[in-house]
Amino acid sequence: MSPALPRTPSFRLDGRRALVTGGGRGLGVAIAAALAQAGAEVVVAARSGDEVEAVAAAIRAEGGRASALAFDVTDIAAAAHAVDSQPRFDILVNNAGGNRPGPFLQATPQDYDWLMSLNVKASFFLSQAVAQRLVAEESPGSIIMISSQMGHVGAANRAMYCASKHAIEGLVKAMAVELGPRGIRVNAIAPTFIETPMTKPYFENPDFRAETLGKIKLGRLGIAQDLMGAVVYLASDASALVTGASLRIDGGWTAE
Repeated sequence: MSPALPRTPSFRLDGRRALVTGGGRGLGVAIAAALAQAGAEVVVAARSGDEVEAVAAAIRAEGGRASALAFDVTDIAAAAHAVDSQPRFDILVNNAGGNRPGPFLQATPQDYDWLMSLNVKASFFLSQAVAQRLVAEESPGSIIMISSQMGHVGAANRAMYCASKHAIEGLVKAMAVELGPRGIRVNAIAPTFIETPMTKPYFENPDFRAETLGKIKLGRLGIAQDLMGAVVYLASDASALVTGASLRIDGGWTAE
């Protein structure tokens, strides 16, 4: 008698609502598209209303469900209000972030405060707002932080950025421990350098480009599509037992 074969858990996200910050450009566009293509209703958020509306319109043009929401993630009260004004989000992708690379010896308190506010504080409190709603409605959920390979290693001229991403990696673990009993999973995606409008100026320096490619074992920079499958996986039932994890999409950078 043939054994009954197990069925692969679904990667589909039909019936779920997702919030993607930093959704107006770069990785945010790819993340929003991936979730919509998997069936989620996606709310694309950023400070620029025109940009996120254009992304939402493009998703709708392909038959997906999407809307735009303009707010500044560093305005904690405004971000909480934006979450409270919407139906529950089952999925949150904290993608908004930034960097101001430079020598450690020349770092300023102003740059430090800006970077930590955007990369850490905003993600902390937006996650809190989404999780509070999930707990109140006794609903499971998936919170995904876009971290970095720099959350696992150090690098010259990136002391503040490394500090912020190491903080995110620790936050993911702590949130996973605390929210796990509530059915809320928390994970990170830690990519290597991805070709986006934000990173393009760095790679106009041939020495920096050569040094970077020398550390990526697969020999190429990342592209936005490299993250799309990972986001869907961590948002879906296919990763039902995954929490407190960091999925490194780094081409082997951190393998040695």
